[in-house]
Amino acid sequence: MADGGGAAGVPAPPESSGVDLARVALRAAKEQARARGDAAQQKKQARRGGGLRSGARADGRDPLPLGAAISRLITERGWEAPAAVGGVMGRWPQIVGDDVAKHCVPQKYEEDERVLTVQCDSTAWATQLRLLAPRLVARLNEDLGHGTVRVIKVLGPTGPPQRYGRLRAPGSKGPGDTYG
Repeated sequence: MADGGGAAGVPAPPESSGVDLARVALRAAKEQARARGDAAQQKKQARRGGGLRSGARADGRDPLPLGAAISRLITERGWEAPAAVGGVMGRWPQIVGDDVAKHCVPQKYEEDERVLTVQCDSTAWATQLRLLAPRLVARLNEDLGHGTVRVIKVLGPTGPPQRYGRLRAPGSKGPGDTYG
């Protein structure tokens, strides 16, 4: 080891002075600051381009008109059929006509069985609607899509509550032609 080095011919590092140690520490601190600065710069660029603002072209973050936002929500949640049936309930007079709409009102739609329940104000109108039911189902399915409504369940009028007491005749429920 005549060359003044360490094992296997590698020279031993010279003794570092205080100035040399200060230079090494300063260089390490600058590299760390640069690394932190690069990370901060990358975060700033990600914020600028990726999350806070929309660019000049349309993308998924842009505000939507209310109708488009509702349509998107209905599609995402799979509410197309219930929303369409709700629209039918709002347009009931246009679908069935004013005369029928005055006496028969849609009550509910059961999506599982695809049954529309309609309440009529007299037994005569309930009978009339039962006769019109096949044509009405076809008309509704034209509007809503094939198979949306399979059956129309027609309910007659509900009678007055049963009253008991001294001044009531036993067994009378009211006029038989309108409650039944």
